[in-house]
Amino acid sequence: MAIRAAVFDIGDVLEIAPDLGVGRRWETQLGFVEGEVRRRLSEVWAAGAIGAVTEDEVHQAISDRLGVDREQADAIMADFWEQYLGVGNSELIEYCRGLRPRYRTGILSNSFVGAREREQAAYGFENLVDDIVYSHEVGMSKPDPRIYELTCARLEVRPEEMIFLDDVEPNVAAARAVGVHGIHYRDNAQAITEIEELLRSAGG
Repeated sequence: MAIRAAVFDIGDVLEIAPDLGVGRRWETQLGFVEGEVRRRLSEVWAAGAIGAVTEDEVHQAISDRLGVDREQADAIMADFWEQYLGVGNSELIEYCRGLRPRYRTGILSNSFVGAREREQAAYGFENLVDDIVYSHEVGMSKPDPRIYELTCARLEVRPEEMIFLDDVEPNVAAARAVGVHGIHYRDNAQAITEIEELLRSAGG
């Protein structure tokens, strides 16, 4: 069956987001042991990833759980957003752009409440692809099989008609389990080569 759609992950695929040491920097400033910020905020990050809290509630939780005032909480979150957004992977972004209109294109991302607005401002992803499935907007995350099925439905393709590119192997395996052509991203050259090979072999 011909390939009709290609879907891309964001983090460390369309965006390259190196660890800027935000958590450790704030731990030093607040006098915490290493890993304390992550421990105190783990439930907040998990809730934000599936849209179970608002951005305002995230900021209030940071204030409450880290014992800082709201101004500091806002500064902490600003630093985390800087790390989250990283820098655009311009080569892969342009490759994705070039697949249209011959193929439908999409983004499937384990995200965080507020990501759509910030990523649109930084990278214009809504103009890049036909549809974006953000975990925080749909209430579920990769590798839940339902999120791949939802992505197919929104792009109006069958799983076997879709390619999915992700840097996390369990997410790729989960896509394959529902019939999607999963590709494990390691670098741009490898990813583009494998996508093109699939498009040729499947008669896309």
